Amino acid sequence: MERVTVDGQDFVVRARAGEPGVYDFEWLTGPAGYGFTVASSDRSALGLPEAREAIRDFLAQVDPATGYIE
Repeated sequence: MERVTVDGQDFVVRARAGEPGVYDFEWLTGPAGYGFTVASSDRSALGLPEAREAIRDFLAQVDPATGYIE
Protein backbone atom coordinates (compact mmCIF):
# COMPACT_ATOMS: atom_id res chain seq x y z
CA MET A 1 0.00 0.00 0.00
CA GLU A 2 1.08 3.58 -0.21
CA ARG A 3 -0.54 7.00 0.13
CA VAL A 4 -4.12 6.96 1.41
CA THR A 5 -6.38 10.00 1.86
CA VAL A 6 -9.29 9.83 4.31
CA ASP A 7 -11.51 12.78 5.22
CA GLY A 8 -8.95 15.19 3.73
CA GLN A 9 -6.05 13.73 5.74
CA ASP A 10 -3.10 12.09 3.99
CA PHE A 11 -1.25 9.04 5.30
CA VAL A 12 1.48 6.79 3.97
CA VAL A 13 0.83 3.14 4.85
CA ARG A 14 3.79 0.78 4.86
CA ALA A 15 3.94 -2.93 5.55
CA ARG A 16 6.63 -3.53 8.17
CA ALA A 17 9.46 -5.61 6.69
CA GLY A 18 9.79 -9.05 8.23
CA GLU A 19 6.59 -8.68 10.24
CA PRO A 20 3.59 -10.01 8.28
CA GLY A 21 0.34 -8.27 9.15
CA VAL A 22 2.01 -5.21 10.73
CA TYR A 23 1.51 -1.81 9.10
CA ASP A 24 2.85 1.63 9.99
CA PHE A 25 0.71 4.68 9.21
CA GLU A 26 2.54 8.00 8.84
CA TRP A 27 0.25 11.04 9.08
CA LEU A 28 1.50 13.41 6.38
CA THR A 29 -0.95 16.24 7.04
CA GLY A 30 -0.78 15.99 10.83
CA PRO A 31 1.92 16.87 13.35
CA ALA A 32 5.43 15.94 12.19
CA GLY A 33 6.37 12.37 13.01
CA TYR A 34 2.87 11.47 14.15
CA GLY A 35 1.12 8.25 13.18
CA PHE A 36 0.17 4.80 14.41
CA THR A 37 0.65 1.08 13.84
CA VAL A 38 -1.91 -1.65 13.12
CA ALA A 39 -1.26 -5.38 13.48
CA SER A 40 -3.55 -8.28 12.64
CA SER A 41 -3.65 -11.14 15.12
CA ASP A 42 -3.51 -13.73 12.33
CA ARG A 43 -0.80 -11.93 10.31
CA SER A 44 -3.21 -11.37 7.43
CA ALA A 45 -2.67 -8.61 4.88
CA LEU A 46 -4.42 -5.28 5.33
CA GLY A 47 -6.66 -4.21 2.46
CA LEU A 48 -7.54 -0.65 1.51
CA PRO A 49 -11.00 -0.77 3.17
CA GLU A 50 -9.42 -1.91 6.45
CA ALA A 51 -6.70 0.75 6.17
CA ARG A 52 -9.34 3.46 5.68
CA GLU A 53 -11.28 2.17 8.70
CA ALA A 54 -8.13 2.19 10.85
CA ILE A 55 -7.41 5.79 9.79
CA ARG A 56 -10.96 6.89 10.60
CA ASP A 57 -10.71 5.23 14.03
CA PHE A 58 -7.40 7.03 14.64
CA LEU A 59 -8.73 10.41 13.51
CA ALA A 60 -11.78 10.03 15.78
CA GLN A 61 -9.37 10.00 18.76
CA VAL A 62 -7.50 13.16 17.73
CA ASP A 63 -8.37 16.41 19.51
CA PRO A 64 -9.08 18.90 16.67
CA ALA A 65 -7.77 21.78 18.80
CA THR A 66 -4.33 20.23 19.37
CA GLY A 67 -3.98 17.73 16.54
CA TYR A 68 -2.92 15.05 19.05
CA ILE A 69 -4.58 12.23 20.92
CA GLU A 70 -5.24 13.55 24.40
